[in-house]
This record gives sequence, structure tokens and C-alpha cells, in this order.
Amino acid sequence: MLRSNGISGAWRRTAQGARLLAPNGEVAPTIFAEMSALAAATGALNLGQGFPDEDGPAEVLEAARAAIANGANQYPPGRGIADLLHAITEHQHRFYGLILDPERDVLVTAGATEALAATLLALIDGPDDEVVTFEPYYDAYAGLVALAGARLRTVSLRFPSFEPDLEQLATVVNARTRVILINNPHNPTGAVFGPDVLAEIVRLATLHDAVIVTDEVYEHLTFGVRHVPIATLPGAWERTVTISSGGKTFNTTGWKIGWASGPADLISAILTVKQFLTYVNGSPFQPAIAQGLRLPGTFFTGIADALQAKRDLLAAGLSAAGFEVSLPRGGYFVVADAAPIGITDAAQFCRELPALAGVVAIPVSAFASADRAHEYSSLVRFAACKRVDVLEEAMSRLSNADLSAAGRNST
Repeated sequence: MLRSNGISGAWRRTAQGARLLAPNGEVAPTIFAEMSALAAATGALNLGQGFPDEDGPAEVLEAARAAIANGANQYPPGRGIADLLHAITEHQHRFYGLILDPERDVLVTAGATEALAATLLALIDGPDDEVVTFEPYYDAYAGLVALAGARLRTVSLRFPSFEPDLEQLATVVNARTRVILINNPHNPTGAVFGPDVLAEIVRLATLHDAVIVTDEVYEHLTFGVRHVPIATLPGAWERTVTISSGGKTFNTTGWKIGWASGPADLISAILTVKQFLTYVNGSPFQPAIAQGLRLPGTFFTGIADALQAKRDLLAAGLSAAGFEVSLPRGGYFVVADAAPIGITDAAQFCRELPALAGVVAIPVSAFASADRAHEYSSLVRFAACKRVDVLEEAMSRLSNADLSAAGRNST
């Protein structure tokens, strides 16, 4: 049905939830599309989007080539191929001591975002349901919560520690909370939540009979701190859906091989919805990710060490350029405060930065709700998951640029 202001439907609340719907009804591009276009137009180095510019382990790539050559080019089973289901359960036991049934407790998805979409669509039952998450948040969260028809409630993470206020969390979670959605390690802030935070989430979920949905795609990319899945805490397993993927771990973000794991009844509910989204995907990539999950422990420690070195390089360069830096404990990104160089509007600053310094970054306010975007107005997210030479050149450009020129334009 057409209305005077355009086409009606669920897309509208999705765009509005993601802050992409203009008052005139037009849909704005995402900040990532906008910044990538600026990178292409100016030749700037793109430290905005979070994808690596180096290939992953050769044996994983070769396994995909071999699978294609050997005919793995048709629909895989609905839950995923048996080898990958077993590899995921082996991985969860090997690293975290969790015991899963590969035939009932695991579901392969088209990346972590589809796992999240299918989970929310499966579990949300109406507009009275609420989803609680930490803010700023991965940009898909708000759009997917809106698509599912629920209300998003948030708890602020504040620069520079980005640790949640547990009293505020206890106030926000209530009897209407259907899902507590966490991202640990956290994008965009790089926070890794400690045992006190995880225990309080479990306590509140149990108290209010909520489901915990935990996005752990950066699980192997932590720096000096061990990742602890919330599902390992007492009382958590029976109400937790754990989501992860091979993209961040194996530098294969374009393959879109993710998974959800948890109690069989929850996974069955998610499968019921997921099968009507993509149905299945990535047939030749599934055996490759299975091989990756079985790589020796030195591989997993090695990728964390390599990314930590890049984080340190990026953080040092940003500090030298005049930013105040929050040193992340996990993930792809470094968040820096541009206020010390005179910036009050990071969104405008990021729009000017490609032409000014030849570098692209993302304003953290893009990961916040309209009501709280002002809390992050001077914060900028830079991606550390690039080649060392790219990071070095980007830091050189920032150090040599007159960043205060952008500051004068955005104050």
C-alpha cells in the first residue's frame, strides 16, 4: 500500500530505529557508506570500516578452494554441515569447557548478523517486549530490534573506561525485558566485560526471566585479558544464545559464516526463523571454517598478539596527533576523543578528515541513539585491523595535518 509519504511497511521502523529515516521520509546512507564514498573520492586511507586488508591463514583459504573443486557448491544441510557443527562444539569445549550437542545445540548462519536477526525475530513477541543493550552499540542492533517490533533500552558506556554502571543496568532491566543483548568484546569501544558485569547480567536475566544474547565475534582478539563467555557462568547456559563467526578470527569477513549455540529449545526456535531468511549459505566455506577452528593454539594467540601490536601503533599515533585515547582490551577498533584538538562535532570532523588529512574514521555518535548521541559527540573510532604500513602512513598523515582546521569548522 502506498502512502503520501512513500511505501509503508516494516522497513520504515527499521530505518527509523537505525536513525536512517529523514523527516521527509527519505532513507539516508549509513555512515559507513558515506565514509567509504569519501575515501574513494579523496583517495584517503580507510580506517572506518572494520575489515582486515590481509588474507587469513593459507590452510583455511586452501580448504575453501578444495571444497569448491570437490563439488561443495550446492545447498548444505539446514543446520550446517556436520563437520562444522562438530568443529564448533569442539572449539567451545577446547577453549571454554562448554559441552554442546552438535546436532541440537548449534546452528550455522550467514554471519553473526543473521544469527542476531533470526534470534531477535524468533524471541520478540510484540511491542511490549524490550531489549536491553549497552550504548554505544554495533549499528545493526537498533535496526534489528526495531524490525522485530521491540523497544530498545540502553545503558551508557562512558569514555574512557567504557565500564557499565551496574546500578543503572539494574534499573533498566525489568519485567518487560525479553532479551539482554551484549557484545563482548565490545564494538565500538573495545571494552571486555569483567566477571562482576557478567554475573550481574546473569542475575538480572534470571530475576526477570530474560534471554541473554551474547555477540562474541571478537572472542579471540583480546589483549592481556582472557575472554570469558557469559554462558560459562552458573545459571547462564539455560538462558543464553551465544553468537560468533569465523570472519573476524580468520580474516574472512566476506564469507559470512557465523553460528549460534545454546540450549536446544532456543536453537530450534531460531532455526525456525532462520530457515526463512537465507535458508542456507556458504557451502564451500563451511568446511574451511571448520578447519580453521581446529588450528593449533599458537594461531589464536598469534592473531591476538599481532592485532595488539597494531592497536598500540594506532593508539600511539593518535596520541601524538593530539587525541585522548581509550586503550581497548579487545576487538578491531580504537576510540579517541578529539576534544583536545578542539573538536566538538566528531561527525562533521570525520566528513572533513578525508580531504584534510587523507584518513577516514567513524564518529562514535553513529553508534548511539538520538537521545544519547550528544554523550559521544567528540569521540572517533579508528580501525586497527589494517596492514602495519597502512596504519603507519595514516598516523603520519594525521600528525602532519592541521587538524585544528576541522576543529574550527565543527565548533
